[in-house]
Amino acid sequence: MFDAFVVNKDEESGKTSAAVQSLSLNDLPPGDVTVAVEYSTVNYKDGLCVGSGGGLVRNYPHIPGIDFAGVVESSEDPRYSTGDKVVLTGWRVGEAHWGGFSQKARVKADWLVPLPKGLNTRQAMAVGTAGFTAMLSVMALENNGIKSGPVLITGAAGGVGSIATAILSNLGHEVTGVTGRPETADYLMSLGAKNILARNEINETIKRPLEAERWAGCVDAVGGAMLARVLGQMQYGASVAAVGLAGGANLPATVIPFLLRSINLLGIDSVMQPYDNRVRAWERISKDLPLEKLDSMTQIATLSDLPQLGADILKGQIKGRVIVDVNA
Repeated sequence: MFDAFVVNKDEESGKTSAAVQSLSLNDLPPGDVTVAVEYSTVNYKDGLCVGSGGGLVRNYPHIPGIDFAGVVESSEDPRYSTGDKVVLTGWRVGEAHWGGFSQKARVKADWLVPLPKGLNTRQAMAVGTAGFTAMLSVMALENNGIKSGPVLITGAAGGVGSIATAILSNLGHEVTGVTGRPETADYLMSLGAKNILARNEINETIKRPLEAERWAGCVDAVGGAMLARVLGQMQYGASVAAVGLAGGANLPATVIPFLLRSINLLGIDSVMQPYDNRVRAWERISKDLPLEKLDSMTQIATLSDLPQLGADILKGQIKGRVIVDVNA
């Protein structure tokens, strides 16, 4: 038997409820590899599953948690042996398939990645899906050539923004972080940001499609009007890696930044990345993320903390990363 955080739905009322329950291995969905989970994380999608009536959940009962790291307990796939340390992000885990808020998980072998040397399972989840997405964003900017000058990070105090700030500053870029919470300025500076802007300094009414060229690159974790405003401030030929929807899915922009300034808008999807790209991203994380900064951006939670954390993350009240120690 093992513990898991389970969301149930009443068919008559449509209301959801969630609690820590005791399950058996027979309850787990089918898969090639069974993992003894050690850590998961709390992400925005988890907040939607836990704190807003399960809007993303495809089936009930359901175990949220869109990522996890742990140790292989049994495997039907020759690529993984008992005792191997692994990490999983994406593939609709925690949405369509039971996820990481559980002491045991069973998944397809193709969804897993061997944990790279230099990272333990706790550090891997301090990085988590947010950090994985941040690394994909950095790689996309590099592939398109980051220009000389300051690089902008929107939503800088969140999970993606925090780790993008730490990675890019560690790689020698001058990072400017945008945040709606002035109290996080010292935190962002400790991660390597050189300058901090308040959200309203960027996200004002869009009066002109092009403004003065300010940014050599951008990781946008907000979207919506913020992204539209940033597009008009990019240097000629610069790239924006867009990962966020917190500001909305609509983009109130014109084609002018793309036509007259050759801006590249790079959409980053962390869900169904090819295996080789996932391995490459995790290897880069183990080398290019200053691991000593992980502790300052991380707090530890337990399965019983999840209802409150789910509500907090939807309100934008989470700073950095929240690790769930599923065995605590």
